[in-house]
Amino acid sequence: MLRIRTVSEGDPPAWALDAQGLVKMLGDKQVVKGIDLRVRPGTIFGILGPNGAGKTTLIRMLLGIIDPDAGRTLLLGRPDPLKLSHLIGYLPEERGLYPTMKAVEAIAFMGALRGLKLSEGRRRGRALIEAQGLGHAADRQIRHLSKGMAQLVQLLGAIVHEPRLIILDEPFSGLDALNQQKLEAIITAQAQSGAAVLFSTHIISHAERICDDIAIISAGRCVFSGTVDEARGRLPQQVRLETRAADGEWRRVLPQDARREGREWHFRLLEEGIEPLLRALINGEAGIVAMAIERPSLHDAFVAITGGTTAARAAEGGEP
Repeated sequence: MLRIRTVSEGDPPAWALDAQGLVKMLGDKQVVKGIDLRVRPGTIFGILGPNGAGKTTLIRMLLGIIDPDAGRTLLLGRPDPLKLSHLIGYLPEERGLYPTMKAVEAIAFMGALRGLKLSEGRRRGRALIEAQGLGHAADRQIRHLSKGMAQLVQLLGAIVHEPRLIILDEPFSGLDALNQQKLEAIITAQAQSGAAVLFSTHIISHAERICDDIAIISAGRCVFSGTVDEARGRLPQQVRLETRAADGEWRRVLPQDARREGREWHFRLLEEGIEPLLRALINGEAGIVAMAIERPSLHDAFVAITGGTTAARAAEGGEP
């Protein structure tokens, strides 16, 4: 159905979420340290970090649940997130559903809290459940659902009112592989429909598969912000080489830190590219059995980025 935007809605903001310089103190400890975040409409943004990095505190500030000690946040171009509940979907880290409520009623109830009529919430809720292949569970009480199904119901309740900005705190935590896959599909579909999706996670693989942009949080600081490819680009590509010859002049072109594992050599791709190595291998009659150039994973980049910043702060006598 074609939706005609009214004049009162105005032009959509350039950023679905725009946070600058967020700081939060807990007692005399600074747990969020001047973080900037910008999320574009129709994209998926991942906040990555280990447990205790400050992700949940950051999300609560973004939503106006707690106030920052410094900085400011605009959600959908406005500074008053508590007045935008009908446009925002939120899945907190702490899950909570009424155990005796039926699944479809739970979704409708959560929609009603965001301004959706109960009758429309029931209609949409049943359609959402059926779209996940769980129509048989629509009228089951929450207490009779598996943990994964109950968590999926809560997520559907967070999007039933068709929000423009969706914020999920550790949504994959505790889910089995099948339900994680379903959740990834839901998040992707929401972004494709035009909503901005921000989620926090310490499970890097999900962000690598579906995120457009990421921020890496370590000890309350944002130590990286950019695309997944930009994060992976922080590390050189790796070469895996297997040759018939065990030795020869060609070995002189391998990096000094090349390591041998069985019949294979593993080393970083040199700045001059693969061509000089290929020429040396061919001219030196190394006998190439197999060669592969592999990009580093986001997990590798995450470890390098967070490990490097931690070591640097420790060397400066700062917080580990």
